[in-house]
Amino acid sequence: MSLRRDVRHGLRIARAEFVRSVRGYIRNKRRLAGLVVVVLFFGGNFLFALPAAYAVGLAARSIESIPYFAPAATVLPVGLLALATLRTLERISRIDAEELILTAVHPRAVVVGLIGAELGRLTLWFGVPLVAVTAAFALGLGSLSLLLSAALVSIPLVCWAAIWGYALGITTLRLLRRLPGVRRVLKVGGVLAMVAIIVGSQFIGRYLVEGGASITALMSRLAVTPLTDYAALAFVGTPLARPLSISSLAVLGGLLALTPAGLVVATRQVSQLWFTDAPQADTRQPRSSAGWLTAPRPFAWRKAGRVAWGFLVRTGRHPQELAHLVMVLFFLGPLGTTIAQSSGNALGTLIAGTGVGLGAYLSGAAFGLNPLGDDRPQLPVLLLTATDSRTLVRGRLLAGIAVGGPVAVLGPLASILLGTTPLDATVFAGVGLVMCLAAALFSVGLGSAYPVYEEREFWGTETVVPSTLVMIVYILVVGSGTVIGLFAMLYALTTDPLTTPLFIAGFGIYLALTASVSYASYRYAVRRYRRYTVA
Repeated sequence: MSLRRDVRHGLRIARAEFVRSVRGYIRNKRRLAGLVVVVLFFGGNFLFALPAAYAVGLAARSIESIPYFAPAATVLPVGLLALATLRTLERISRIDAEELILTAVHPRAVVVGLIGAELGRLTLWFGVPLVAVTAAFALGLGSLSLLLSAALVSIPLVCWAAIWGYALGITTLRLLRRLPGVRRVLKVGGVLAMVAIIVGSQFIGRYLVEGGASITALMSRLAVTPLTDYAALAFVGTPLARPLSISSLAVLGGLLALTPAGLVVATRQVSQLWFTDAPQADTRQPRSSAGWLTAPRPFAWRKAGRVAWGFLVRTGRHPQELAHLVMVLFFLGPLGTTIAQSSGNALGTLIAGTGVGLGAYLSGAAFGLNPLGDDRPQLPVLLLTATDSRTLVRGRLLAGIAVGGPVAVLGPLASILLGTTPLDATVFAGVGLVMCLAAALFSVGLGSAYPVYEEREFWGTETVVPSTLVMIVYILVVGSGTVIGLFAMLYALTTDPLTTPLFIAGFGIYLALTASVSYASYRYAVRRYRRYTVA
């Protein structure tokens, strides 16, 4: 088939994939509400970015006067290539109904369609904010032609990064299919790397302010002159224009030449991935679970414990199913800065409190925020089994507490090394276990009220992510309840609470609300399981 015909078919596939993605966002009211919350949550930073971009445009007298222009021009291509590779690994390595599509069109058309749809989705998410920031800068500079020139410079770079990132992602998937052991290591390492990046991003602002000179010198070393000259082409026709250089034209020519070459490489890679089978291991030896499916003590004592052990084993095999837990890092980031600046007894108390709060969060968020959605593939079996609904719900509770409970206990005990008394650490640990139980009970009820059934592929595993709105409500409720409980506990440890009637009344109301809401949530989850029917 000709390239022209493949591109035409690919654009049709891209349009269909993009429209289906948009419809998926619009049709699901819960997902739409979650997106609105995310936009409102992160939109505040965007409102501050527009005046800042306008001010930079007013003050700019040369390209060198734009803060971090040269390092950004170097990091941007690398970042786009890495993003395209990760998105390929996570989402667009295959197409739905591929048996039908691949018998109708050439694989090259499918590659063009998948990459085109992904570019459309990323443009929908990031294109509008970037255009707005660029427009604000252009208004400050007094040259709106920057919008056109910047677009003309960005298109070759984006196309190059998208196609070669796709090729690298497919190559990685082929390698991982031949080396399944490496795949397991990369799954865990990828989650840990994502956590490290999110945590590190919470501290970078403070270091940019405190160590601006040293960071500026470090960033200047990252600048690559040809990439900087190419990025400077975006200012052609503006007061900041530079004379054309051979290096900038060489980069442009390289991007234009490498883009079709990358399409050829990507097409060959996907043909090998889609039309060949994965190498089969020797099945002559009987496979055994090596004891993993046998629940150890104390899980083996009750049926709910054995159910909990099943959840833990499944999560150990596919740790990316807990990827939704990283949302809490955005809330713990400011607390991490406070801990890093604390000293003395305050540091020990903060470590103990953080351990209790994190343990409570993990106890409910790990397995309780979408119980019906997580069990959707097995619901017909679960509804017909002799195991009652209470046992299934309790299994989720125990699995969550098995994850969060050790954190709630080890955090306070570790704070003893930082000055916390053994008595206070023991009290912290005891209160932490109670809060873990309350959070787990509350989560199963909240997650049962708003189940999400749509699966999505995340690093090679089909998983269901809880609703964003449910996660935010859970964090706010459990976070505020944990803070109130910890302050009440600290007050009781430092004073005589029996002499304060107001404290006794307030603490009694707090305990009554916590116990009643948690137990009612648990009963609601059991009732939802008991009354659930498969249509």
